This record gives sequence, C-alpha cells and structure tokens, in this order.
Amino acid sequence: MDKRLLFHCPQAMTIARQMAELDGRIELGVVDWKRFPDAWPNIMIRGFDDLRNRDVAYLASLDSPETVFEQWSVMLAIAEARPKSFRLLLPYFPTGTMERIDMEGQVATASTLARLLSALPPSGPGPIPLYMWDVHALPIRHYFGANIAPRFKTGTKVLKARLEQEGDVTVAFPDEGAWKRFKVLFSDDQGKPLFPFVICRKQRHGDKRIVTVIEGDPAGKNVVIVDDLVHSGGTTIECMHAMKAAGAVKVSAFATHGVMEKDAWKRFLNAGFYRVWITDSCPVTAGLVKDQPPFEVLSLVKSMINAVMDG
Repeated sequence: MDKRLLFHCPQAMTIARQMAELDGRIELGVVDWKRFPDAWPNIMIRGFDDLRNRDVAYLASLDSPETVFEQWSVMLAIAEARPKSFRLLLPYFPTGTMERIDMEGQVATASTLARLLSALPPSGPGPIPLYMWDVHALPIRHYFGANIAPRFKTGTKVLKARLEQEGDVTVAFPDEGAWKRFKVLFSDDQGKPLFPFVICRKQRHGDKRIVTVIEGDPAGKNVVIVDDLVHSGGTTIECMHAMKAAGAVKVSAFATHGVMEKDAWKRFLNAGFYRVWITDSCPVTAGLVKDQPPFEVLSLVKSMINAVMDG
C-alpha cells in the first residue's frame, strides 16, 4: 500500500508524530503555520504540487475558535489540489452541544460548523470522509452536505480495554442523555450490559447541579462515571459525590473529550476521584493533565491510524 500523507495542525503535532512512529505507512506532511504582522494567516503547504498523486489526510483540532479559519483554509487548499483521496480527522466536534435551538435568536453553531466543512469541494473518489469521535448528538450527521461523509467512531474502546485492569466495575451515567448515548457501547450484541449500570438524573438550579441516582446501586462498588465530554466539571464532580453518598467504594470518571476550559481540570486534582480518564481528542488539555494524578490520558492514536489507513 502507498504511504498516506498526514498533515496536522500545530496542536496535534505530538499525536501525528505518534501515528507515524507506530505505522510506517503514514508519512507526515509539513505546513508552515505563520502569521502576517496583522495576525492573519501566512501559510505554506510543503510539497503541494505532489498532492494530486497522493492519499492525503488532515488531523484537525478546532477546539479554539481562533484557529478555525486557518485550519479550514488548509483543508480547502488540500481539497482543491484534488489528491487521489482525502480524509479529515476531527477527534472533537466542538460545537456539538449547540445542535438545536429552543427559542428564536439562538444560533445552532453545530449546524454552522457542519456547513463550513461541507463547503469543501469533493476530493478523491467521492465525498470527503470526516471521522469524529463520540459526538454529543448523533443527528449532527444530518447537518452535513453532500460533499462530506461523516464517520462516527468512539473512544470508549480504549476505556473498556483499560477497565480490564480494574477488576469488577460498575458504570454510572451522570444523566439520562449519557445513558442513551453510551448504553449500546457498554452492552453485548444482544443488548445485555457488560457492566452493572447506575443511571442518574441531573437537575439544574441556577448555577448549581443536583445529581440523584434513579436506577442501579453503587453501594460497595468500584464505579466509573462515563460521559462524552467535560467542560467545567461540575456535573461529573456532583455525580461523584452522589456515588459516594450512596456507598461507592471508589469513584473514577471517563470522558472522551476533556475540554475543561479555564483550567477546570484543576478542580479534579483533590476532588476525591480514584482515576480521571480522558483521551487526547483535545490535545491541549491532554498535555496539561498527563502528569497530574488522578488524571490518566487514554490515547486515540491507534483508532486514528485506523481511520487514516482503513476507515
């Protein structure tokens, strides 16, 4: 098989290098990410003339609005070069929590970002495959136009592999939304849960979150709270308190996307968790917490390699 040329944004440099080191079929492309004095992008894609003969992928990180324009510019330039094939990897779809509007005037920015990506021209033998991990709402796939083919993947596989080292585990969902999103991934082909489940309900009173157990029993258990993303950490921490109040022996947490803006990860350092697992889908946060107990970063690198090489 010909080598796949992988370009990446600066935030994803470490992940891209790990991918190339683990799989010799991946060759790293080079982009010079510079800026003019007025702060607008001054970008050069090295080896651009060769792209039409190559299988190309781009690893994006759109977790910061400031980088969306420059990264989309690179995606557009690559697509317009008409490579033999082109794949996009977007581990974290950052506007996923704004997938709907409840009143006139609200902006569904999930739709906005999907439209922006859908404006890329077709490249290769059909629509551009766009790989995303644990999106917040599956209907987001319908926001994309004909030029993009969404491919949904999950980070829970690396968690389940890690849990084999933890012995008997009970999986808790902090709200019914998380249970609906993840129950299939923690069940067998017949729909039987692979772990005992605890389902919680979350209520908001102003800035305060109240989490209560509505199904299952965490008493005496090693509980792992599972969700797709963590922003401020408030819900996850309140869920941990609810588990301990109900008699859990140890409480850990997992979120595929550790967004944790404004240094919210620091709230977890002495909160009482046994483990806090996130993936490297948000590479900036992953870099900050990798040596900070109780955090442990579970890498999506092998899953990303599969997306680049085989889909």
